[in-house]
Amino acid sequence: MHISKLNGNLDKCVFGAEEIPFLGYFIGKRDLRADPATVKAIVEWPVPKNQKDLRKWLGLANYLHKYSANYTEMARPLSNLLKKDTPWCWEAGHDEAFQDVKESLLRAPILALPDPDRPFSVVCDASDFAIGCALLQADADGRERVIAFESRQFKAAEKNYPVHDKEQLAMKYALVKSRYTC
Repeated sequence: MHISKLNGNLDKCVFGAEEIPFLGYFIGKRDLRADPATVKAIVEWPVPKNQKDLRKWLGLANYLHKYSANYTEMARPLSNLLKKDTPWCWEAGHDEAFQDVKESLLRAPILALPDPDRPFSVVCDASDFAIGCALLQADADGRERVIAFESRQFKAAEKNYPVHDKEQLAMKYALVKSRYTC
């Protein structure tokens, strides 16, 4: 380390640990899981009273979006409340979306770390408003494990695409999002 002019602080080093905390995640030898404290903060968050509160909560929830299948689809009603010139009006649909996102993050799976020696598979889908995908990989026992979930809302023009173009866009999105993982 001295040759490369790198310094280490022994007080901050962890040796021989089964998993280490890092930026809101716990990284293990073969998997990645959300920090329970972050998930708890999201789940215990009170119902937002205004756009500022909702923006804070969505920012925190978005940080863990890769643990939730169809996150964007679930959060769409909430995101729509943040659009310019949209009046604040919290309705039952917003409350349902708020609870759905909380529950999906509460049930967040433990994600597998990618193994470059094993083949990957991608599952993707498109709805009328969003696209989503999952990067999967079979483990040593042949079980498919999730590496990551990704999703996003359609842009205004993309909502007008025919179904087969939306599906192709979902495939392209999945491949672009997973290119650095594979």
